[in-house]
Amino acid sequence: MTDDTTDDTVPDTTERTDDETDAETNGETGTQSTPIETDGGTVEQDALEFDSETVDSTGRLIVLDVVGLQPQHIDAERTPTLHSFFPDERVTDLRPPFPALTVPAQTTLATGTGPSEHGDVSSGEFDRERRAAEFWERDRADRDRIWETASEAGLTTGVLFFQHLIGTTADVAVTPSPIEDEDNNLIEMNCWTNPDGFYDDLQEAYAHFPLHNYWGPGANEEGSKWILSAAREAVERFDPDLLWVYVPHLDYVGQSDGPSSDAFDAELETVDEMLGGFLDFLSGTDRWDETAINLISEYGFHDVEQPVFPNRALHEAGLLETDAEGDADIPNSAAFAMVDHQLAHVYVDADAGSGAGSDANAGTDTDAETDATASADALETARELLADLDGVATVIDDAEKAEWGIDHPNAGDFILVAEPDAWFQYYWWTDHDNAPPYATDMDIHDKPGFDPCELFFGEDGMVSLDPTKVSGSHGRVDESAYGCYALGGPAAHNVDLSSVDAIDATAVTPTIEGVLELEYGTLDQRAE
Repeated sequence: MTDDTTDDTVPDTTERTDDETDAETNGETGTQSTPIETDGGTVEQDALEFDSETVDSTGRLIVLDVVGLQPQHIDAERTPTLHSFFPDERVTDLRPPFPALTVPAQTTLATGTGPSEHGDVSSGEFDRERRAAEFWERDRADRDRIWETASEAGLTTGVLFFQHLIGTTADVAVTPSPIEDEDNNLIEMNCWTNPDGFYDDLQEAYAHFPLHNYWGPGANEEGSKWILSAAREAVERFDPDLLWVYVPHLDYVGQSDGPSSDAFDAELETVDEMLGGFLDFLSGTDRWDETAINLISEYGFHDVEQPVFPNRALHEAGLLETDAEGDADIPNSAAFAMVDHQLAHVYVDADAGSGAGSDANAGTDTDAETDATASADALETARELLADLDGVATVIDDAEKAEWGIDHPNAGDFILVAEPDAWFQYYWWTDHDNAPPYATDMDIHDKPGFDPCELFFGEDGMVSLDPTKVSGSHGRVDESAYGCYALGGPAAHNVDLSSVDAIDATAVTPTIEGVLELEYGTLDQRAE
């Protein structure tokens, strides 16, 4: 974030050069934007800067994070309430980070830094030491996010249903934290909150958070309605200066039916009604005149029709082993693909299961050279195998990671990017009789890959094993699937974004800092 301000009512934003906007055409369904290459491999853009007449005495900023919403969705027909609140001149594209996945996108939006810096390269994490893939870890609060830096600066902050909230220092926070047994079976619904006891009050007023409506075959608008009710309580009881609210509803239909479906259009109307009710509530609060509303979306969706199975190819080639239960035996496998929608991080270990290093002569220069050769051979074998899969658009090697903004040790040894109409499923089996027990369960933590089939009921279990049912995905960074950025409300009534082609995800937090006139926690200060 810069310290200079402009005298114009039109925000100043960094323009991308021709070199930065070169695109690789991938058929008629979209173009893959080449990420901006900056020092350290991060993708960054200066904050939007407004003069005092444009953003007038903003004392409260509400961020509505509506995943899947795009500028073209805000119109008089499908979303009349949003369109009246955010007319065309207040809306523009939001360019997601690469990859456009939940955790990387959220962390980028909330910190102003890209995956190369913050290290969230997927919604899963791969532990190279244990050779294990884990998704949706819930106890990580070390990312220096905007509600934490703003709280330290003396503002009252709140955040609802963002990922990795447990332990946050935000004054008000709510995130699901169900009590489960050792097999991840639900014992009792619960939410972790700041302050302690806030969930008890929410439960008394609105019943338990409907977890079964938040994800799974029963996912519907009830989860988002509960979240917005909790947001009302947060405003009434704690009056935060900054409140970030995650509204997930479009995430379900975006994956199950796809963004071009009639079902998606119908759910846009539902979202418009829900957000309209919340905005109407805010307009009746004492601080409405000093309120700005920042409407954002982490990414848009692609229509997809082709599931791709990198782990199946690795298993058939003998590079991925399985155990007696049918589970992937990753520690004893030469390669494994941790998949998340349209992205797959491939991790290679040529010594897996070989007992390498146990020989008395291990550690010599000759051994090191042999290990390096074996590792290079295994990596090249896996790379050539997976690059040839139908539906794979791009393979990102070490040399290209900085260009893509994903140059971080957490990233795979190489990375697969799907074609616009394709996505990656984690399955390694071909016969469903050989699937591991959790495959037909709602088990987001045990599965070593993201599984959108959890949105569909199965014939032999809770979850379907038919990946052809999935009609939408995300992860690629294409202009056709950019998210939404809008700024409105009484304190931002003069905002005009009509000359801004797109706002980068890295500019969201520094722009918030500027609107709230935060002196603490700016990007420059964080770098010191």
